[in-house]
Amino acid sequence: MQYLSTRNSSLKESFATILFQGLSKDGGLFLPHTWPSIDIEQLKNQSYQEISFHVIFPFVQENIREDDLTLILDKTFKNFSHPQIAPVINIENNKFILELFYGPTLAFKDYAMQFLGNVFSHVLNSSNKALTILGATSGDTGSAAIEAFKGKKDINVFILHPHNMVSSVQRRQMTTVEDTNIHNIALEGTFDDCQKIVKDLFLDVEIQSRTSLTAVNSINWARLIAQAVYYFWAYTQLDSDKISFIVPSGNFGNIFSARLAQYMGLPIDQLHLVTNANDILHRTISSGEMATDAVKKTYSPSMDIQISSNFERQIFESVKRDSNELKNIMESFSNKGYYFLSSEVLQDLQSNYHSHSVSNDQTLETIKKFKNNYNYLADPHTATGLYVLDQKKSEYPIVSLACAHPAKFGDAIEKATGKKPIIPDQLKNVFDKEETFTILDNNIEDIKKHILSNL
Repeated sequence: MQYLSTRNSSLKESFATILFQGLSKDGGLFLPHTWPSIDIEQLKNQSYQEISFHVIFPFVQENIREDDLTLILDKTFKNFSHPQIAPVINIENNKFILELFYGPTLAFKDYAMQFLGNVFSHVLNSSNKALTILGATSGDTGSAAIEAFKGKKDINVFILHPHNMVSSVQRRQMTTVEDTNIHNIALEGTFDDCQKIVKDLFLDVEIQSRTSLTAVNSINWARLIAQAVYYFWAYTQLDSDKISFIVPSGNFGNIFSARLAQYMGLPIDQLHLVTNANDILHRTISSGEMATDAVKKTYSPSMDIQISSNFERQIFESVKRDSNELKNIMESFSNKGYYFLSSEVLQDLQSNYHSHSVSNDQTLETIKKFKNNYNYLADPHTATGLYVLDQKKSEYPIVSLACAHPAKFGDAIEKATGKKPIIPDQLKNVFDKEETFTILDNNIEDIKKHILSNL
């Protein structure tokens, strides 16, 4: 399989190339030239690891052998704490919750990041190559990346997070890791600022010439194909012709993974995208106006984003893969901070996504309601999706994604229920360890200097 860039549809790259490159040199994001199809029937009665193989192998088969991929997947999920990897919980009638917090850092990011770490290690074993991993996080991506790559030989990891804008548990999961190849940067700015610096550094000639820079954010295609797996998995757990999903969304990566699954043949009835008060995705899909706003601090900090990188992939599909039109849209949006999508593009978006925005108060109310009515304790990101689930009726199963363990957001849980959540063993030690991180201004030159001085 060959890969193009959203900004150069004639580009032809291998999976091995895009794995390490992350972001295309033209500033675009990678997508396959063609979408592979999958026989849904062959997935039934298979384990999570077996389904993972069937979903992922078409995208990597030119570079990773079947037996090697099997070993990578076995290693990826061996430390997940639930025997089903991603259990599907029935709430009532056709309403379900897909729990995605049984990985090492108790967030859905583990499902892709553990895979990415093992794929990197596999490919690097035969290349004698050193890597510098650069990522931005609004909370959970950073800890998942650090857990996946800590202590790995010839891999240095630099993670930017917005200073004082992630939960204390999320921060400590990153900053208490003692391995010398891990470098935490607290940026005086928002997640969008962190993300912009990461993207700009990938286009910076000097740092590219001095490092082998690669990305672990959801702009990395390998992350998305790994996340597509749990949508197929959920479908196989339910006896139905079709299935709908509710996906809390910040950077658009998780819900585009659902769309990826749909392109491969998963019979999705409806896709519901949910934002918090940082609702640029909801506003765009509702009205066609892409317009940034000031980032609002909410109880669901991983969704406190105004510029969703992976949305570019969907726009590319909505403009029928016209890379010139895509470039014009993204450049105009970047320069002006707003863009009005054409009626054709808007129609395509609305035909594929139902969008919602959930307030802080509604988030807390939902946490309380689900605890009281179903004895189900949800983290605030999950709760934004459950708010939508609570209002829906469907003839097909509708599955809302549980994004993280509630203990990672103890303050919000206490505010909603009056009680702190029980702290699982994986989190208890993060409050006892010393934190190590560097606070830097929102300045790309300062970040670049810091990275180069720590290699």
